[in-house]
Amino acid sequence: MTISRRIAFATLAAPLALALSACGDNETGDISGEPLEAVPAPEGQEWTDVVEVTEADGYLLGNPDAPLKLVEYASLTCGACANFAQTGAESLKEDYVSTGTVSFELRNQVHNVFDLTLARLARCSAPQSFHPLAEQVWLNFNEVMGGMQGAQSQLANVGELPEDQRFVAIANAAGFLDFFAARGVSRDQAEACLSDSESVMAIGERSTQQSEELGVNSTPTFILNGRVLEERSWDDLETVLQEAGARPAEG
Repeated sequence: MTISRRIAFATLAAPLALALSACGDNETGDISGEPLEAVPAPEGQEWTDVVEVTEADGYLLGNPDAPLKLVEYASLTCGACANFAQTGAESLKEDYVSTGTVSFELRNQVHNVFDLTLARLARCSAPQSFHPLAEQVWLNFNEVMGGMQGAQSQLANVGELPEDQRFVAIANAAGFLDFFAARGVSRDQAEACLSDSESVMAIGERSTQQSEELGVNSTPTFILNGRVLEERSWDDLETVLQEAGARPAEG
């Protein structure tokens, strides 16, 4: 899956996948450890409020020095990713990231030009807004996908527009500008982000490079302390975290 200027807009002609499952050929192995003690957050903060942008251009939520470092490669147009966000993201944050023993880094894997546009919009505000905005896309997945389906016929010639207008046109046709405006990213702010085509394309280029380097070929893909996991559902992933020593937060 390569997103480049040459082929990015050709993806508009392809049907949009709505599958709620994913599979891959990544290797995995046992990850186990002793029970971990909670790590206090800095005074006046909660770990679930701490976000930093990593060297891989992911958005790390929680204790950056957590002993268990969970990475998710996810597509904003992936039904299985939406399913994970709907069934497991809140528990992951509230029960594990909050303890300071697990950090959660979200990285974009880009599947199509709509995905690329959404990824840039989710990055268009403060770093602390990235996880909530991505989750809003997944929690409202049917609405977002409906806008994308309706937009395809309007965008047949989008590749002929000047580069600084293409992603704005895509977002407008799919209803993304209104969607994000209702969630704190103004239309002017969104259009300014999308007009910077270099920053948009860079997301896709990083996605391609990292996916090839790590062997990430489907979404969601989770990596724990450098080990690519086979687990995709929250129930299975929670078991892995607990076996690695994570304890759920005490109520």
